[in-house]
Amino acid sequence: MRQSSMIIIEQLFTAYPLIELLRMETTAAAEAIIACYKQNGKLLICGNGGSAADAGHIVGELMKGFLLRRPVPQPIRTALRDNDRQYADYLADNLQGALPAISLVEHSALISAFSNDVTADMAFAQQVYGYGKVGDVLIGISTSGNAANIVNAIRVANALKLVTIGLTGESGGVMRDICDIAICAPSSETYVVQELHLPIYHALCAAVEHEFFG
Repeated sequence: MRQSSMIIIEQLFTAYPLIELLRMETTAAAEAIIACYKQNGKLLICGNGGSAADAGHIVGELMKGFLLRRPVPQPIRTALRDNDRQYADYLADNLQGALPAISLVEHSALISAFSNDVTADMAFAQQVYGYGKVGDVLIGISTSGNAANIVNAIRVANALKLVTIGLTGESGGVMRDICDIAICAPSSETYVVQELHLPIYHALCAAVEHEFFG
């Protein structure tokens, strides 16, 4: 991991000393996501309720510029110009470098169909099965660590050899034992866990961004 990426992770613990005890897990998560992207992999994310919103938030930070400008490389600009000279500069100037990430909570038609036709607690697992490839990363977010639909998605991801990262609460629940990396925010209060997840995943997104666009 680049020095600039490491500095961002260190700044997280300076700003939030309460999560200093999560240094090893947070660093490991950043390294796993960076390794995934270096192998042209993608990030899958799922959660319920407020954690579903967090899943979409993470996608927003990765699929477009977060803290840095991400101009498209010259070969892409050239390809756009070769394809359509009239609009090439506009397209190239308004595209940004993207780190592929998919929020599994956004596909309402699929989720409702699967929940109705099969079972609700496998709706995310089905998407992991459909999208996941060896070397991809799944982030499962559950404040209790026991949400059945998140746990089942992680179980399928493990079988498919994805790297699994859990964002959860103090006890870790089931997720503590089945995730490759379990980041257990030090609280049992749901809203506090969610508040601590935010700076953690912001730091992860910023560190990863600096790795590729810094």
